Amino acid sequence: MGGEDPDATAGSGAEGRPRRSFAARLTTVLAALLVLLVLTVPYDFGRLSPAAFVRIPLEALLVVALLLALPSRGSRLVATLAGLALGLLGLLKLLDLGFSASLSRAFDLVLDWALLDEGFAFLSESYGRPAAIGAAITLAVVLVGLPTLVTLSMRRLRGLVVRHRTGTTRIVAALVVVWVACAAFNVRVVEGVPVADTSATTLANGHGFQVRLRLDDRETFGALIEADRFGDTPGDQLLTALRGKNVVVAFVESYGRDAVEDPEFAPQVGAVLDGGTSRLSAAGFAAQSGFLTSPTFGGGSWLAHDTLLSGLWIDNDQRHRTLLASDRMTLNGAFRRANWQTVGVMPAVTKAWPEGSFFGYDRFYNAKALAYRGPKFSFGTPPDQYTLASWQRLEQAKRDGNVMTELALVSSHAPWTPVPPMLDWADVGDGAVYRGAGVGRSDDKRRNTAQIRADYRKSIEYTLGALISYVQTYGDDDLVFIFLGDHQPAAVVTGENASRDVPISIITRDRAVLDRISGWGWQDGLKPGPQAPVWRMDAFRDRFLTAFGP
Repeated sequence: MGGEDPDATAGSGAEGRPRRSFAARLTTVLAALLVLLVLTVPYDFGRLSPAAFVRIPLEALLVVALLLALPSRGSRLVATLAGLALGLLGLLKLLDLGFSASLSRAFDLVLDWALLDEGFAFLSESYGRPAAIGAAITLAVVLVGLPTLVTLSMRRLRGLVVRHRTGTTRIVAALVVVWVACAAFNVRVVEGVPVADTSATTLANGHGFQVRLRLDDRETFGALIEADRFGDTPGDQLLTALRGKNVVVAFVESYGRDAVEDPEFAPQVGAVLDGGTSRLSAAGFAAQSGFLTSPTFGGGSWLAHDTLLSGLWIDNDQRHRTLLASDRMTLNGAFRRANWQTVGVMPAVTKAWPEGSFFGYDRFYNAKALAYRGPKFSFGTPPDQYTLASWQRLEQAKRDGNVMTELALVSSHAPWTPVPPMLDWADVGDGAVYRGAGVGRSDDKRRNTAQIRADYRKSIEYTLGALISYVQTYGDDDLVFIFLGDHQPAAVVTGENASRDVPISIITRDRAVLDRISGWGWQDGLKPGPQAPVWRMDAFRDRFLTAFGP
């Protein structure tokens, strides 16, 4: 019948009897489990459960049928190619799982490779460089090892299929009948995970469509950049209702809608906001609040900054890079054109930052310029009270004329480690005082979900408290202070299927400023309620320029 297959007879002893040693059997079982695991593991973190593995992958049945139908040489080639493809599929599933857990979206094959560098920086700042290097080495081993192991497993299983052709044919035929029945009756053990499984094909097709979409979006987005209703507006017709004002736009890291509505966070965070509303009111300030829908979730703060300031929906790094290469007028640019001095304060920026030249700040304060001398907190940064105190000393105390500041407050950045107590503003100094505060970057990497959520809440309370105290202490009649979240925190805090909404508030003593936005329908106070209006974040720039124009 065409001769014996070397792979099928491998392992025969001197008398021609198969050596069915325990090690050989165990290797075969492990190979089968690895292939089955790669085929059935969900690629959405929210569906990851033991019951989700109860599936019959159609792709596996088709490959086995093809191995049975082909001659020896052809089946070896198919097993090798199928193993390689399945190994790459496994890598893609792992990346999707990681991204769905942290950013609530799938991995982007075109754009997200650059985020690996951001991830390395995050691990370095949060857990130290050795941990980041260890993670990078582990990732490299997985990238090479998984496709290799799956390919070897497929080749071993091919030998098993060939040796037991008749039995394998019967099993595959029975599974095909079961698969068809499950598909016909939509049998599911877990909601959204059918037993008759085609997820491998669905995943490949979905990412293929994603790649085509990204390539097409380059041209589409370029046209959107050019279509700017305020692009040619003269400076003397911009922001006329804010002349003489000291305008601040502050992004609060991970300050999402869940912070003010989740029953676990809302009582404490709400108390900070309600108490702040009362204290600021006693100091002559009024506030109004609403919600914006962020283009990102769990991370990617720069996408939210881009979106709010450019008036364009920037939900991926391709759009981010295209925006930076354009001459789009940002909100900062509008203030500069209208003869404001513009200032950027970014305590998390520790290296070259090309965004700075695009936004065109007249003065820019990164981590080095802020000259912090205390211990690291959270994402390797100074605490937000220090950032605000340094900005006050370096800029606000010397303010002369119209100034617009963009601030990034990052004490509430993941991984949400302990924050320091609030200090008297006069005691902050160069930050060395925090060395005696007894709180610093946590080395406890074994926190459970409840502890992470509690630390998240405390960090939001801290930043909001510092912000409110700053306005109460240093605010004057010219101050117009806008603060908002950049995005919701990761799913470990919000749970699955959370919205992308973030709170936004405007604080001022000048009632004429709030009268200008009376048509927005925002609610009084620092805490937006469930019925507060929700806009997409890219709508803010044009609404703001319209409200405060002539």
